[in-house]
Amino acid sequence: MACTNWALMPTLMAPGEKQMELDLWMLEQLEQNEAIGAYLRLYQWESTCISIGRHQAIPNKTNTLAVVRRPTGGGCVLHGADLCYTVAVAKPPRGNRLSYQCLNQWLSRALQQLGAPLSQGYQKQINIEGHCFARATAADLVDQSGNKRIGSAQLWRKGNLLQQGSIQLQLQSHLWHELFNEAPPPPLTTATGTVFISSAALETVLIDSARDWLFRSQPLLLPWPEAALTSGKAATLSAIGASDKPKG
Repeated sequence: MACTNWALMPTLMAPGEKQMELDLWMLEQLEQNEAIGAYLRLYQWESTCISIGRHQAIPNKTNTLAVVRRPTGGGCVLHGADLCYTVAVAKPPRGNRLSYQCLNQWLSRALQQLGAPLSQGYQKQINIEGHCFARATAADLVDQSGNKRIGSAQLWRKGNLLQQGSIQLQLQSHLWHELFNEAPPPPLTTATGTVFISSAALETVLIDSARDWLFRSQPLLLPWPEAALTSGKAATLSAIGASDKPKG
């Protein structure tokens, strides 16, 4: 996915709906500004909340947490102790399998630098009714113990790709138990289990890997336009066109 011009957007703490709006804004820019071939952003959540996939029903047990619908597919994700990434790419290689493979290599290269090797998931893709981290398909990455560490999902629009992902770091055990009725995976550490991987360290290697391997060029450091920050367009089903193709 080498790209002459790609933009790195600022990290922004915001409510869930605003985060989804900003992701859709990046996808829309690919149609409006052909000079930039890709956008990347990394972010965390203003407060603990849940996101659900485009086709997923709102879970019965949400523990009074705010729920936001993603434009992409996949299952329920608990946010608040994770680092999220979103990549919007103009006209990448067609097929979600190829694009997942390429972006998974970018993610795994970055985690390898921190001493946390990951590999591709192997379970069959199905419509997910439960939570995202209950299964690991070829779209996802797992650690050496088989724990799913990165869950990703896609939206295709007019040949352009939006991929959203969650990298679970130090999970909120109590909430995880309440919501999903199971124990969470252990905190994300190095392969020796001695060093907890921080969001700051992870952001650094993800950006470096995007620059040196994924896009192979220096990023344009763009500010968020005021229109993107003040838009009231919620990231709901109404923001998704009939031709859009979300993938889990």
